[in-house]
Amino acid sequence: MTQSKTGLNHSTDNLLDQTAALIADSRCLVAFTGAGISVESGIPPFRGQGGLWNKVDPCLLEIGYFEKNPLQSWRLIKQLFYQTLKKAKPNAAHHGLARLEKAGYLKTIITQNIDYLHQQAGSARVLEYHGTYKYLKCLQCGYRTEAKESMLVELPPLCPRCRGVLKPDFVFFGEAIPQKVAMESEKEARKADLMLIIGSTGEVYPAAMIPETAFHHGSKIVEINIEPSNYTHSITHIFLRGRATEIVSKIIERLKI
Repeated sequence: MTQSKTGLNHSTDNLLDQTAALIADSRCLVAFTGAGISVESGIPPFRGQGGLWNKVDPCLLEIGYFEKNPLQSWRLIKQLFYQTLKKAKPNAAHHGLARLEKAGYLKTIITQNIDYLHQQAGSARVLEYHGTYKYLKCLQCGYRTEAKESMLVELPPLCPRCRGVLKPDFVFFGEAIPQKVAMESEKEARKADLMLIIGSTGEVYPAAMIPETAFHHGSKIVEINIEPSNYTHSITHIFLRGRATEIVSKIIERLKI
């Protein structure tokens, strides 16, 4: 059984039907995705059971530590991200969102993930709130380049222009969210009349404020998570409990796309 905002229990089939109807009637559908959507692609979450921060010290990904100890940070970064994420492939949930976009329903994906799987699945309009591992950026001159395996043989990788240290172009602890993506994400959240939350616990700020912004501007909220989150009893109208691949696939079936 799954719960709706009314407080009444409804069958999952009934709520899936309601969700499909909301999507079909929406003018501006926005998806907000977190680590949970990529777990079935073999990427472990950062928090909770089996989370990365239970196994490694997150201080190694603080910007101040990185600037002083780039080699130590890069050893962990290469292992956690560049040796793991390159093996990951988009799953049915990523492909389902791409199909929603191609069918004209989904306008934008705002993702907390740095794994680039939405783009690999075919989604065109993706706002990467925390950046991406696919690019490196020079701390000294700002040069940005695609992260190639050959660049990570010797650590830390150095900028081909100024020989400064290259950093993955995702947000470290202690860094601000890039202003451009923050502003675009808030704009999309304000426009949304329906938001799908998929695989986000709502624990990481300021990203967690995006669905709240949508809710406070009149958006209906449909949440897909394996467990209740910080959103479930505060802003969620329809909570679909289950694996992202299974739930998104069932929604796609109902929309016949």
